[in-house]
Amino acid sequence: MNLTRDEAMERSRQLVAQTSHIHLDLTTGSETFRTKATITFRAKPGATSFIDAITERIHSINLNGQQLDPATHADEFRIQLPGLKSENVLEIDADFRYSSTGEGLHRFVDPVDGEVYLYTQFEVLDARRVFPTFEQPDLKQAFSFTVDAPAHWTVISNQPAPKPQPLPAEHAAETDTDVARWVFPPTPRISSYITAIVAGPYEGTTDVYRAEDGRTVPLGVYSRASLAKYVDADNLFATTKDGFKFFEEQFGTPYPFTKYDQIFVPDFNAGAMENAGCVTILEDYVFRSKVTGALRERRDITVLHELAHMWFGDLVTMRWWDDLWLNESFAEFMSHLCAVETGVSPHAWTTFAASEKTWAYAQDQLPTTHPITADMVDLDAVNANFDGITYAKGAAVLRQLVAWVGQESFMEGVRGYLAENAWGNAELKDLLGHLEKASGRDLSGWSQQWLETCGVNTLSVDYDIDEDGYLTDFTVTQTACDEHPHLRKQHIKVAFYTFDGSNKLDRDLVLDVDIDGETTVVDQAQRVPTPDLVLLNHGDLGFAKIRLDSTSLETVIQHLSGLEDPLDRVVVWSALWDATRDGVLPATTFVDTVLTHLPAETDATLANLLLRQLEYALKHYVRPAKAETMLQRAGNVLWGAAQEAASGSDMQFQLVNVFARLANSDVQLGIIEDLRSGETSLSGLEIDQDLSWNLLISLAAGGRIGEAEIDAEHAKDTSANGAISAHTAKAALPTREAKQEAWDAMVNEQSLTNTLQRAVIQGFNRCQDEQLLAPYAELYFENLASMWDEASYEMSQRLVTGLYPYFVATTETVEATTHAIETLAADKPGLKRPLLEARDGLERIIAARKADEAANPAKATS
Repeated sequence: MNLTRDEAMERSRQLVAQTSHIHLDLTTGSETFRTKATITFRAKPGATSFIDAITERIHSINLNGQQLDPATHADEFRIQLPGLKSENVLEIDADFRYSSTGEGLHRFVDPVDGEVYLYTQFEVLDARRVFPTFEQPDLKQAFSFTVDAPAHWTVISNQPAPKPQPLPAEHAAETDTDVARWVFPPTPRISSYITAIVAGPYEGTTDVYRAEDGRTVPLGVYSRASLAKYVDADNLFATTKDGFKFFEEQFGTPYPFTKYDQIFVPDFNAGAMENAGCVTILEDYVFRSKVTGALRERRDITVLHELAHMWFGDLVTMRWWDDLWLNESFAEFMSHLCAVETGVSPHAWTTFAASEKTWAYAQDQLPTTHPITADMVDLDAVNANFDGITYAKGAAVLRQLVAWVGQESFMEGVRGYLAENAWGNAELKDLLGHLEKASGRDLSGWSQQWLETCGVNTLSVDYDIDEDGYLTDFTVTQTACDEHPHLRKQHIKVAFYTFDGSNKLDRDLVLDVDIDGETTVVDQAQRVPTPDLVLLNHGDLGFAKIRLDSTSLETVIQHLSGLEDPLDRVVVWSALWDATRDGVLPATTFVDTVLTHLPAETDATLANLLLRQLEYALKHYVRPAKAETMLQRAGNVLWGAAQEAASGSDMQFQLVNVFARLANSDVQLGIIEDLRSGETSLSGLEIDQDLSWNLLISLAAGGRIGEAEIDAEHAKDTSANGAISAHTAKAALPTREAKQEAWDAMVNEQSLTNTLQRAVIQGFNRCQDEQLLAPYAELYFENLASMWDEASYEMSQRLVTGLYPYFVATTETVEATTHAIETLAADKPGLKRPLLEARDGLERIIAARKADEAANPAKATS
């Protein structure tokens, strides 16, 4: 059952949570575990309320000494609490079910050693899958956990781990192993969604953060035993310590918890989770093989993001999920700021522009976009809004706010906000009040323009050239889409470049410009020598799509790699990608431009972005008649660039991986075979286990191998990663049988864990002959109801999104989607949203292909 904001507000008026003692017995079997909870709270005498719980079986409910009948007082989601007193004690004994979907208490068996690993994931509404709780952020309380588990396990929670106490032999006899009990001290007052239990034979490394005032904070980094040798704890500790020092200085508040553990956990659905003092992190960030520099940087940003939450989110918590954006945007902004100012990642704002803002721009143009301050009427709405608006656009807008009020004034306001609301809950208005006090600025207008409206504006430039070759009548035009006709004030920088005649674009002048309304005349540009490139939003402080004028467009198509500043290159590439998505720039032109300038790119994250956009444009936006030719050309260019790239470089590694994904001719697949066998080699490129799998998946998708070769590789790599890759490879095989087997596992049986489901979806969509997938367009719509109704939220969202039939880009697919939106999804907002977004994506594909064909009709059938 969903929890609404109105219900939560009413419950807050009725009661005040005090303590929860949660005793978990993790020795009762592989399907369920037992929880005994004792909860104390104050309430209005005579009131009736409820506590949230998704149980497998309730043994007993005792409220203030009175037994309540579960048959009449409990349903699948709640336990009713009648006749409350001023002081209440609630005792519940129940069985709960382990999860295989990354929600609640997830249970994973490591295929390497057969050991069991558990971890909790509670945000937004899944603590109730592990223990009865008031599932809303403003009912903070002190939580104390007791855990019974096999004695050889490591058990980690929000508080420091106590020495385990051996349990009597009769308890151990039930599990055929010695059992121990961990009794954790109570937490400070925190919200239920940031409590955590991690249990299993995790192995770890410890360290200490020493503050300048002499305080020490114990640090730990943990992983499954089979991954422990790959965990680069020294680097993780170094980043964490840099973050501690920076955040304590900026926030004026010491780290608020007693220790800080970071645990890499299997089958995780997110990047990481900010459980207080007990952060859980995606295992993809344990690098058992070579990875891109972009991924390493992403891990650093993620580590800093979760650490920032310890103050902003955990110490001071949103009152309700309306301020989810502020929680996440603040951590996103602060993590990038910290990375730049501490030197963890000096070019983190380039990364932010290439990844976060690209995501934000795309999200803000969807039919499901929403104001940054979204109206979170219930928990379903909250789940749906973990998106590019909540994280990326919010962070971009915060960066603009910091530039406006000044960084020191911003931090002074944050310090006041944290000091006033420590261990409590707050709202946006509380933060804005402190920022206004610190800066002396009225932020009401800013809030209305940026936080309460949605949609992305577009900025373009118009100018004339006088007879002497100087600019006149230089004007910046701001437009908005019809659905969201909001014009906003924002401060940007305009840069002017000239081509030096070799391969460099020299920046001659930078102007600060305040955009206001539909047109802004820039008087400072009068009598400026005519440049080859006018770049709006130099430095990327603004939030808007940029349209290049015709001269500037021609310049960057020919000379984009001549821009030395990577942040300026990101701004230009973003403008080209936006124009391609909008059908303004032909997709073939975008592809040609990427292939021309990519080999010279030096920024790892920007290269990663361009390669992903290249793949998407080739698969979806290039006109079908030209697609195969362009795909083969792209593969040839990438392989040639890989051969020329520096030995062992990140660019070489990225180029080889994308070449493998794009390879579609006999010659290209032959190169993949020779690379994998060692007959062909590149200086400095090691074919390690993960790269070997990527090459094997390419051969599987190309029809060069079958199940026998996949099984043989899996026998050599029996790790969880090996199982994931084997599932992807088998689903990628270009046979009707392989696609049907994958479909059955995902849709008809729904037997996969969350990680294996992702792997099979990825392989299913790796298909060079889309006729193999064509029958599944109709099956998709026939099975929508079961995909949505019979799986958990995470699993159903992934099925609905990952299996959408973009491979049949026709008006008939659009119409079928519209019909599903109007009928099946009419009363299911959670299903309606991904369908609306998928339809929008499909309509863009159709429009982009038409634009690509219209741009060069003479060659449309070539």
